[in-house]
Amino acid sequence: MKIFLVYGGKSAEHDISILTAFSIIKEVYYDYYEVEPIYITKSGQWIKGAIIQQASDVENSESLKLKVSDKAHFITGVNQSSEGILIQPSDIKEESAVVFPVLHGPNGEDGTVQGLFEVIGMPYVGAGVLASACGMDKIISKQLFQQAGLPQVPYVPVRKVQWLNDQESVFKQCEGTLFYPMYIKPANLGSSVGISKAENREDLISAVELALRYDRRIVVEQGIEAREIEVAVLGNDDIHVSVPGELVKTVDFYDYDSKYINNDVVMQIPALVSEEVNVRLREYAVRAFQALDGSGLSRCDFFLTSNEELFINEVNTMPGFTQFSMYPTLWKNTGLNYGDLVEELIQLALRRHQERLSFQDND
Repeated sequence: MKIFLVYGGKSAEHDISILTAFSIIKEVYYDYYEVEPIYITKSGQWIKGAIIQQASDVENSESLKLKVSDKAHFITGVNQSSEGILIQPSDIKEESAVVFPVLHGPNGEDGTVQGLFEVIGMPYVGAGVLASACGMDKIISKQLFQQAGLPQVPYVPVRKVQWLNDQESVFKQCEGTLFYPMYIKPANLGSSVGISKAENREDLISAVELALRYDRRIVVEQGIEAREIEVAVLGNDDIHVSVPGELVKTVDFYDYDSKYINNDVVMQIPALVSEEVNVRLREYAVRAFQALDGSGLSRCDFFLTSNEELFINEVNTMPGFTQFSMYPTLWKNTGLNYGDLVEELIQLALRRHQERLSFQDND
């Protein structure tokens, strides 16, 4: 079977996606699959590369940054080049193939590309259109979590037009219901891009203006003293939750460079939490996954205070698979290695696709 590995993308998380794709290429079971890389440039071009038949065909992640070639075809496997042919997104439609999108952020895990796969009738790994869109949007997901009865820290949604026309109303909302420090985040972005901590109004102004560079809607959240605990979720209707992991803080806040460039994040797996907290983590993760109508995979992030109050932070429907990423490491420590995890995600995608086809047959 062929795997179309779709990566890159137009979002700020383009480079993370490439690292994720490289990690997956190294772990695919090539006795059963071949991989065809589909690189989406930062400008939105789709470039199809040569078929990969073994992990050694790709030497490093940089070689996955494909450039358009005027050659009509490529040698399969041996001496994988960094060239490819320009295609239209719908050109990936093919029988006996599955799409493995590892796109992070807007135009990748927000339901847009998932809609393409649905339209052309291709099975694909990960959440569907609804779950992707809702999980990506911090404001919508918070509203869904609230309806599901999941505890969250207080927050204030802010729209760009509100900030431009009436900043005083924003100050009144934020400072009237929250207290410093606050965290300011774009509503539709991840990996700490555009996120800032505000200790006072001057910081708040700068943080809001930074976040609005990435989205027209932002979230201002109450800052709390808490540990950051994460669990990995795997499944469709049959949902499995990993052991918990902790991002051990050496600083108050990890930005993009800390997480992905400098690799300053320290992970404690399994996290040192009580059994009672562990039970609640699993319960809340399942409820959040179901609230979004999740499928395939997600990483659920929580805050845990010193008196064991647990708050859901967010659900990432396409978490990173880099060598430093929490999601595959959590499953490894739960007893599922990387290759088996990739295989399970592919099988979940195929089963969901078959289920959707069965509904169409009943029309």
